[in-house]
Amino acid sequence: MKSGAGCACEVLKSLLLVLASLFLLANGSLTVQAADVQTGILRVDYTTIAPISRYDRFFDDLGFAGGTLGNEDNLTTGAFLGHQYSLKTQSTTPDGAVEAGRAMVQEGIRFLVVLARAEDLLKIVDAVGPDTLVFNAAAPDNDLRQTACRANLIHIAPSRAMLADAIAQYLVWKKWTRWFLIEGSNPDDQKLAEAYRRAAQKFGARIVEERVYEDTGGSRRADSGHVLVQRQMPIFTQNAAEHDVVIAADESDVFALYLPYHTWDARPVAGSAGLQPLTFHAAHEAWGATQFQRRFEKLSGRPIRAEDYNAWLAVRVIGEGVTRTGTADAKTVEAYILSDAFELAAFKGQKVTFRSWNGQLRQPILLTDNKITIAVSPQEGFLHHRSPLDSMGLDEPESGCTAFTK
Repeated sequence: MKSGAGCACEVLKSLLLVLASLFLLANGSLTVQAADVQTGILRVDYTTIAPISRYDRFFDDLGFAGGTLGNEDNLTTGAFLGHQYSLKTQSTTPDGAVEAGRAMVQEGIRFLVVLARAEDLLKIVDAVGPDTLVFNAAAPDNDLRQTACRANLIHIAPSRAMLADAIAQYLVWKKWTRWFLIEGSNPDDQKLAEAYRRAAQKFGARIVEERVYEDTGGSRRADSGHVLVQRQMPIFTQNAAEHDVVIAADESDVFALYLPYHTWDARPVAGSAGLQPLTFHAAHEAWGATQFQRRFEKLSGRPIRAEDYNAWLAVRVIGEGVTRTGTADAKTVEAYILSDAFELAAFKGQKVTFRSWNGQLRQPILLTDNKITIAVSPQEGFLHHRSPLDSMGLDEPESGCTAFTK
């Protein structure tokens, strides 16, 4: 049974959405027209070893729960406007990803949210064809926003460049400009490290020393492995050049969580541990996020993850596009969401929009220690002629994406 407060919250939410729709309709901003919106969420699951922290364990409904909540939000407005929203979720292996994407399109799905690595994401995008609008909810690769971009690929997940820039702005604002960069030995770690090098140069920080932590494999959660890495860290970080902060580039989750409180010198850690840049996290409470978190937790029975938020946001972008255009045509919706007219509230202090030159969502990045939100980037004073949000990530002159050129 719902509590009185829970019922009141849900009723108020529904009432506000209906009143907003009435206002927009009265002002000619909405066109009431029947639309059947079929959305799919395709998650590619990879064989990996257990994460260092049990807190980061994998959930079977990862991403799907966020998308389901987004679909419920769309249904609230859609019921008033005559729009029907349906959602199909599916997980697959890398070998079955392309076929799974094709099968969804054959069922009539024209909006596809994908949680996958870059190589599989591109295979899926190319397989489903240009009439399907694909939303990248996981892959951070800069190349996807540059030469590997696709005209029907929209990026909800921030790029590595955006995440690194978000951290860099805060550290420069704190005047912690001498960085000791430690990167992992895996390819994704190296890509992340390059994003931090780029951010340092962009914002005037200086990398005073770099070291590589070699991934030797094995179980990261075994007692022997845990103790071994902890014992290694003081020696591994000994005799580093004088620095203000340690930057960890460890997308593979091998060593970074062992850095705080184990470095030789008493210095803060940022990046893949310590102060981390995320699209969203379960401790975030500002700008109406508490109510959003409660709704998610009631639906899923667990705290939200960034993948859930990205999927929720992708589905809500679809809903907003359909609401405003009055059609479920993917190309029409894409043209609208990439236009200057599109904006969407996202529980992060300001409305989010898209970069029309590469399909990347502009959004604030939360900086968190996984207990509280320490700060939100862009930081004050980091300006841009178009939007302060464009101070993070690849700007138009450096994007290298020509797929959206008209």
